[in-house]
Amino acid sequence: MTPALRKELRTKAHSLKPVILTGQAGISKNVLAEIELALDHHELIKIRLRAERDARKEMTTIICDKTKADLIQSIGQIITLFREKPED
Repeated sequence: MTPALRKELRTKAHSLKPVILTGQAGISKNVLAEIELALDHHELIKIRLRAERDARKEMTTIICDKTKADLIQSIGQIITLFREKPED
């Protein structure tokens, strides 16, 4: 992903609200399924991770690996992910 594209996506994501909220329990299969659905539908999403800093980093890595999404931005408890819609 080019820096210009990443910057453009950050700009688009600025006005978005988080579509997925996670709790202290972490990432479950159901949460990952919801993230997959949101990425398929929207491409660009925000997720609020309610956990300590180290746990958030670990959760972000797991989410990106499992969903094959690109991390666009991480500020505090909110991460922004992007994954292109599959071609039909």
